[in-house]
Order: sequence, then C-alpha cells, then structure tokens
Amino acid sequence: MEIIQLEFVSERDLYLAYMPFLKNGGLFIRTTEHIELGTEFKLIVILPDSLEESEVEGKVVWVTPIGSQNGTPAGIGISFVKDPDNIRLQIEKSITRLLNSSEPSFTM
Repeated sequence: MEIIQLEFVSERDLYLAYMPFLKNGGLFIRTTEHIELGTEFKLIVILPDSLEESEVEGKVVWVTPIGSQNGTPAGIGISFVKDPDNIRLQIEKSITRLLNSSEPSFTM
C-alpha cells in the first residue's frame, strides 16, 4: 500500500478536493501519474487549522486523465475504506459552509 501525505492550508482547497458523493467520503488528489482504479493508498492528512495528522485508507475509484474537458486537473479520487480517525466527519465540519456552494470542485 502506497502512502500519500496531504496538507490542506485552506477550507477552499479542502472543498475542491473533497468528494461528498462517495458513500464513505473521499479526496481528489492532483497527479499526472497513471494510477489504476482499485489501487490502495494510506492517506496522511492535515486539515486546515489542525495541528495533528489524521490517517485514512482508501482506494482509487475515480481517474481524471491529462487533457480532460473543462480544464479539470488530472488526478485520482480516493474513496475512504478504513477511517479510524473519522476524517470524513472532520472534513465536513471544516467545510460545512462551502458544501452548498455553486463553485465547482475538481470532480463535480
């Protein structure tokens, strides 16, 4: 299992990456690497205004290739599978006011 460390410096950055439409939540990670669907990752995440890291395990369920429509950045969407730190709840609390925003995210 590969490890990715992510640090979100603002609530807006977190909003752009969060994938609330996935059953257990997930994050979009910008990358130009070719990564297969189903690849498993451990994410070490630092949320805005947090001093501590949270860990979550997930798998790739979304791939946006280089050169996709509408200028959407290339990357992968990782669906949360094991969320012992309950990062989904932490994310949703952090971006509550942005969840109903009309601003498009990296995936929707």
